[in-house]
Order: sequence, then C-alpha cells, then structure tokens
Amino acid sequence: MTTIADFTVITNRGEPLDLAQKQGSVLLVVNTASKCGFTPQYDGLEELHRKFADRGFEVLGFPCNQFGGQEPGDADEIAQFCKVNFGVTFPLMEKVDVNGSETSPLFDWLKREAKGVLGSKAIKWNFTKFLIDRDGKVVRRYGPSDKPAAIAADIEALL
Repeated sequence: MTTIADFTVITNRGEPLDLAQKQGSVLLVVNTASKCGFTPQYDGLEELHRKFADRGFEVLGFPCNQFGGQEPGDADEIAQFCKVNFGVTFPLMEKVDVNGSETSPLFDWLKREAKGVLGSKAIKWNFTKFLIDRDGKVVRRYGPSDKPAAIAADIEALL
C-alpha cells in the first residue's frame, strides 16, 4: 500500500467507501471518541472541515473504543452524539481498532508512514490525527493534544 487511495473503509452506515474517491483531496484522518477529554476537539475539526471544504479538504472521523472504553456507542448513537453536540457534518466511519491484532489496515499504514513521539508506531490515545496530501501521502502525524486550529496552517499549505 502506497497511498490512501489503496484502501477501502466502511462508513458508519455500513457502506464501503473506496478512498480512491478522495484522491486529489487533502484529508485529515482522526481516531475519535465521544466520552474523552479531547472530545471537544470535534468543534475544531468541524470548523476546519467547513473552512476548507470548498477547496478540497475533508476530515474523516474513525470512532475507536480502545482507549478507556470512551466510545461505547453504536454507529447511530455516535453519529447522533456528534451531530447534536458538535454539529458534525464531516463523514464518520465505522468503529475501528487503531492498535493491536485487529488494527484497521488503514491505521496500520498510517502509523507506518508517520511515527509518533520517539519513533513510536502505536497510537497513544483518541484524537490522533494524520494529514494526507492531494497525492494520498501522509504528510504529518499530530498527537491528541494538538488542537485542530493549530493544524490549519499546514492544511492551508497543502491546498
């Protein structure tokens, strides 16, 4: 696998999404959770999504329940929570594992392409973010404490 276009994921509606359809867009791929201290970042992610959407940018949210059981809901509950509490309009995918033996192939690739602090491959917590350029290559990995607004300049540079 060499670009994000090599992957197919499943939406929160259970439908396959061939990420080759996103080729040519700048993407921010984020593992999310509804009951996390970083959950308010949904506001900032939605703000980025709305600010840059007309220029070919999109946030893709991947709910994950691997960190403290902070995403216990099913797809409908997660979508409703995000819409009601944060006005989320960016696409949400099915719940995935980002570490361990059941790691989503997409996240396995993302972690290989952009290592974390001190070269760590593992994702340490919810709201780890991966910025993907228009060619489908990983540009940078951001930690959970990196606020979405701080990523805006990097997104702008890719657009």
